Amino acid sequence: SRAGAHRRGGYYLRLEPGNSIMAGGFFAPEPADLLRIRKEFEMDSSEIRKILDQKDFNEAFGGFNRKSVVKTAPKGFSKDHSNIDLIRLKSFFVAHNFTDAEVHSANFKDDLIYHYELLRPFFDYMSEVLTTDLNGVSLLD
Repeated sequence: SRAGAHRRGGYYLRLEPGNSIMAGGFFAPEPADLLRIRKEFEMDSSEIRKILDQKDFNEAFGGFNRKSVVKTAPKGFSKDHSNIDLIRLKSFFVAHNFTDAEVHSANFKDDLIYHYELLRPFFDYMSEVLTTDLNGVSLLD
């Protein structure tokens, strides 16, 4: 997990023969956090899309895991909204699978660090969203 009461989200690493993965993000956030994230994406998705579309990030993770989504639109949101692809998500995390050969390579540690560093702009952005109100005013003051 991430240190600090106002830093939500977490990192994940599993090293297992044939099934090694690293991931990071916000898995099944609390209802208030989920609503705040969805409201942000409803108002403006440009920043999160910029992060998700960044070449290295996209090559490493390919975007959010989409296994957990609502069928049409969450309550209070239009199913026709231009950002419904993001608003429908119940979790906001990305993952990268490693082959056994990659895990056993001499530079695996550096490769792992590289992938976690790619997550930093995502965590910075999401932390900003979750520590401000819809007007961008800090909730920490």
